[in-house]
Amino acid sequence: MVQKKQNTNKTFSKPHHGEVRAKKHLGQHFLKDETIAEKIGNTLTLEGYKNVLEIGPGMGMLTKYLIQKNSEVIAMDLDPESIAFLKENYPDKNLEILEADFLKYDLSQLFGEEQFGITGNFPYNISTQIVFKMLEWKTQIPEFTGMFQKEVAQRICEKEGSKTYGILSVLAQAFYDAEYLFTVPPSVFSPPPKVDSGVLRLRRKKDFSIPCDEKMLYKVVKIAFQQRRKTLRNSLKSFNISDKIKEDAIFGLRPEQLSVSQFIALTQKLENDAISTDR
Repeated sequence: MVQKKQNTNKTFSKPHHGEVRAKKHLGQHFLKDETIAEKIGNTLTLEGYKNVLEIGPGMGMLTKYLIQKNSEVIAMDLDPESIAFLKENYPDKNLEILEADFLKYDLSQLFGEEQFGITGNFPYNISTQIVFKMLEWKTQIPEFTGMFQKEVAQRICEKEGSKTYGILSVLAQAFYDAEYLFTVPPSVFSPPPKVDSGVLRLRRKKDFSIPCDEKMLYKVVKIAFQQRRKTLRNSLKSFNISDKIKEDAIFGLRPEQLSVSQFIALTQKLENDAISTDR
């Protein structure tokens, strides 16, 4: 997980017993700017929920601002060195420290059936996987914020018509309102990454049910964008589209031209076509 480096001249009253070392295989870049840490902590509104899961707390740079908000926080990291550091320096009653891999963890064990928000400084190499897993648990996650590689954060929030609009844009925005919040320069990390970072917020829509099969929507979106230069008539051939709907104007478009609602409508057309063709 991407870890956050604690300033050595403030915050901790007790001496450090060595700082957590940045580990390349975990994609660790330690945030060392208090102002930005506080700003990220404030991206969660806590409206309608009090539980928070922080992914990759590192040395608690962001964690301390989360526990100040009177929320129940679980800080999850798979780096034993970070876990030991947090347990020594953050004996807070509102904080549970958990050594685990978010991508492999059964999230029902965290807060039961209660709602919870997610935030963190996410490692670039698994950030999209984090979003996909979050979407699997959307019924319990009204809000998701965090730091990504800038281009990824922008892509998730992008609208149709852009070359960067893609699979993550459509699937995240089918259920959440996406907002790109601010850019973070490499200089506030140690070691500094080679690119800018970006912080976003996803807030679940009041009605986040969709009028088509969810797995079918995922399949349509993924296949369409895997061949994004082709029209949908060509890229979706594997769906055995009947001649009856093949001439619909929507099939003459390329995937980046479709809004989220149009992708849902397209999925409905394909579902209905499959039903009528089977008869």
